[in-house]
Amino acid sequence: MQRVGQIDLHIHSTASDGVLTPSEVISKAVQIGLVAVALTDHDTVAGVAEAVAAATRTGLEVVPGVEISSEGPWGDLHFLGYYVDVENRALLECLQAMLEARLTRAERMVERLAGLGMDLDWDEVRGLAAGESVGRPHVARALLGRGYVTSVGEAFDRYIGRDGPAYVPRLRLTPAEVIELIRQAGGVPVLAHPAASGAVDAVPEFASLGLRGLEVYYPSHSPEQVQALLQLCQHHRLLATGGSDFHSPEHAEGAPMGSVLVPDDCVIRLKEEAARTVLTADGRL
Repeated sequence: MQRVGQIDLHIHSTASDGVLTPSEVISKAVQIGLVAVALTDHDTVAGVAEAVAAATRTGLEVVPGVEISSEGPWGDLHFLGYYVDVENRALLECLQAMLEARLTRAERMVERLAGLGMDLDWDEVRGLAAGESVGRPHVARALLGRGYVTSVGEAFDRYIGRDGPAYVPRLRLTPAEVIELIRQAGGVPVLAHPAASGAVDAVPEFASLGLRGLEVYYPSHSPEQVQALLQLCQHHRLLATGGSDFHSPEHAEGAPMGSVLVPDDCVIRLKEEAARTVLTADGRL
């Protein structure tokens, strides 16, 4: 797929389940001519400082971000936090608890797979995660590396997906808790890929909880879904954001970096909203 945009606000690195380091993410973004990116690793901000440092003197703007998992009546949902304070104590403490739970969960999945006759070395699984955040994609890659499956998708479909025999539930906050956590860290909470997640009907409730945006522009969103989401944004006065959900150059997860057309003023609007969030948190609005 040919790159069509200059802004990508949904990118993962080795700090969670991507395959490029934060520095490599920045190098690729500069190489393909992006002007702004957001590093939004799963349940961690550990790669943001490296990304910001790597972008120094490149002209590329790095939006500090995170993608936090949530669960409720709507199922498994993700919320993107933009312009979060990566040194916010409450945010870091919560993400640390989620990190520790992710490690325990991955270990239990490896144990269940062993019971199914698929032995994996835990150190090998950990080694596939350059950072401390170990998740199902790393277990899937280990299964692929050992020849137990022929693709990462097969690993999810047959063994570690929600209905798989080795699936283990994970620690997740409620949507209300995630939205509040992001706002208290000075960030702008945005619902990730709402149409792809089947969460469109929940948008009015999330908006009442403080949600400030929807990820409208997303690889799997159809033109009709994009238009419907834009109407929701207008009705609830939400920002429209977007990104590729880039994980790797092979695009086994997500899409090519910069492949989704995101309006050029999106970063400006997010920055303005973040400024209002900080003022509100400080009690001046």
